[in-house]
Amino acid sequence: MNTSEPLRLNKLIAQRTELSRRAADTAISEHRVRVNGVIAENGTMVQADDAVSLDGKPVPNAQPPKTILLNKPRGYVVSRDGQGSKTVYDLLPFELHHLNPVGRLDKDSSGLLLLTNDGARTEELTHPRYGKQKVYEVTLDTDLSPLHRQMISEFGIQLEDGPSKMHLERMFEGNDKKWRVVLTEGRNRQIRRTFASIGYTVTALHRTQFGPYLLPPDLASGASTVVTN
Repeated sequence: MNTSEPLRLNKLIAQRTELSRRAADTAISEHRVRVNGVIAENGTMVQADDAVSLDGKPVPNAQPPKTILLNKPRGYVVSRDGQGSKTVYDLLPFELHHLNPVGRLDKDSSGLLLLTNDGARTEELTHPRYGKQKVYEVTLDTDLSPLHRQMISEFGIQLEDGPSKMHLERMFEGNDKKWRVVLTEGRNRQIRRTFASIGYTVTALHRTQFGPYLLPPDLASGASTVVTN
């Protein structure tokens, strides 16, 4: 007989898959989750040894939470299926392939990428309500004008999915091509689209910070390290 404390189903799914609790609730309400062969309902309590399936596939047994930090090189896709391109999983040993990326970096971008099996940590880092700060080093094809810097920093640039406002700092005094960009949101290719909308091309984009996590300066491109906190 199992004497462990029962666990709310959405929390169990978040612990064992890439889904957040909120996404798990959605999956449950869409009847995509079964417990011991029976369609589950929101609020269901389960035991650790109950058979839980999602979209017809068994949810794996609990694994200890693990998070790694990868210094992603350019040219790698943040996906399990690269459709002909190299993926970040090509950089990792097989025993880490169960980890899921926290957010995204596009193929042409580099820098800090977190991968984890901790659904709660993923939600805390990516849900808009937490407003986690992300820092990028951005290189433009030409000098950024003072007017355009003011537009981006103070007023925001209107994109098709809403206004984009970012904090900009020069990386080097007197150099108007290299900027440190700070965001608290993370829309798809937001930095590239923002600059492109006013006539600039981002030639290099490198992430150095995501929430409390900093890219170690001595971590080689393509290398990874375990996050201990």
